[in-house]
Amino acid sequence: MDVPTWLNSSYVQAVLRKAEKDDSVEVTSMTVKPATAKGDNYTSDMHRITLVLSRISEGRELTETRSLIAKLAPQGGSREEMISEAGFFAVEMSMMSETLPIMQRILTKAGKTATLAARCLHVEYEKPVHLIVEDLAPAGFRMADRQAGLDLDHCLLAIRNLAIFHASSVALVEKDLKIVAKYTRGLFHKDHSSTMVEFFKASTKSLAEEVANWIELSPRISEKISKLSEVVYEKACEVTHLRKDDFNVINHGDFWVNNMLFRYDERQKVVDQIFVDFQICHYGSPATDILYFFGTSPSDEVRIHHRELILREYHHTLTDTMTQLKCTTEPPSFNDLQDVLRKRAFCEAIATFTILPLVLVDKSNVKSLEEMISLNGKYENPACKGKSYRKVMTRLLPLFDSMGLLDLI
Repeated sequence: MDVPTWLNSSYVQAVLRKAEKDDSVEVTSMTVKPATAKGDNYTSDMHRITLVLSRISEGRELTETRSLIAKLAPQGGSREEMISEAGFFAVEMSMMSETLPIMQRILTKAGKTATLAARCLHVEYEKPVHLIVEDLAPAGFRMADRQAGLDLDHCLLAIRNLAIFHASSVALVEKDLKIVAKYTRGLFHKDHSSTMVEFFKASTKSLAEEVANWIELSPRISEKISKLSEVVYEKACEVTHLRKDDFNVINHGDFWVNNMLFRYDERQKVVDQIFVDFQICHYGSPATDILYFFGTSPSDEVRIHHRELILREYHHTLTDTMTQLKCTTEPPSFNDLQDVLRKRAFCEAIATFTILPLVLVDKSNVKSLEEMISLNGKYENPACKGKSYRKVMTRLLPLFDSMGLLDLI
């Protein structure tokens, strides 16, 4: 990943001077390196900026080291086409620069200590489209192991913070309903481009072809998935569609293991979690986030044994936080929450078809989005062939089948 020539010390200095409201800031040295490994981020190019700066404070010159993240919209190829047409970058820039700071203030005013996101320093809507945020790594935050999946402690922490995120969005929407007009699409929407639709169709078709080789399963399941691939995107649009009489929140929209960072104490016990990547935020049922999380992020042991515990933690935290924030909206009962999760269960199925393979793929077999979606439209992803993915899916697919999730609309 080449570093763009414009991402230099004079540019970063100008960004910092404006963000800090301090014209004495001088960047004295700076290095830029890729911030993520291949397979860790599919919808943007990330650069870590390490710099030394000086500033004048009370007549004295102070020197400090800072680390920032520059997140750039993809340039060229099918990846740029898909991300640009979906409007994902505009959503993230609006969330980071406008919506999240208000949600954070609502929480802080109510005495909640949760931090929703890194501080955003700059957004640029013109090409080259990008944003610059504080790097969370110096504060001790890091990614969990996506291949291992999240253990129960990580899952409970993540789901608590998701409930706080959702509750603060309810409080925000009660103050300003117009805010949701910016967040209408999400991942599944009838107005998305054919490139987006084809990604989900082709990846589901690829799964069907691989499942045909799995002797553990009836050939009927592969045949069902193959037929389903033709309408998989439409079915996902239907189950994620906004219903105004539902309990609705601003969803993170891409709530999987790589879009959350964790911090640990000296015994390596997880103590804090924070969200990253707000490109697919949308207003709708919280079932979307919850089911996407279950489909992509817990270890299989957690997925099998602790689902209800995690759901109850979400429900308790949501209800408690909405009370603290003095929301007038009525939170769903636990039975209502379970009911909406059943109605929208296909969200979890499609996440396991298309995103879970990317989570579990061995690092030696990782392909970029550009490599997976060739220009002739053929989808090639070795992730479906992995042993760990096969182990999870040979258990889940018969379950999905029994729930009617592999049937056509």
